[in-house]
Amino acid sequence: MTYTLAELGRTMTGSAYAEAWAWIQRASRRIAQFWTTYDLWLTPTVTEPPPPLGAFQSPPDDPLGGIMRAGAFAPFNATGQPACSIPLYHNAAGLPIGIQLVAAYGREDLLLRTAAQLEAAQPFVHRATRPLSTAHGHPSL
Repeated sequence: MTYTLAELGRTMTGSAYAEAWAWIQRASRRIAQFWTTYDLWLTPTVTEPPPPLGAFQSPPDDPLGGIMRAGAFAPFNATGQPACSIPLYHNAAGLPIGIQLVAAYGREDLLLRTAAQLEAAQPFVHRATRPLSTAHGHPSL
């Protein structure tokens, strides 16, 4: 994937690169306006149950497939808002179901205080849904 991203980058002109950054900056400023009205934004952590390990690997015929799929799971990385996922429930299969809280730039303090209050009201239960595996020397759930 890194090689493919590097090759893709070689095809980008300087003006296209500058315009991409300008677009991100414009989007970031529009998003910053949201925080003049609201303190926190509550969203689902993800829109589907947690994917299995390896779900974001890119096959040789689609080297960007993994990163494109993963992008749907982390929309705030590009614009810089702090966000946290809080596991408040488990589904019937025992997989965590969480909420995501997003705050304005630099308001990690608000996120941490709110998460602490939610944890006090409903303690997070951490449990493995299947035995730990150490295949290839790496533990996994």
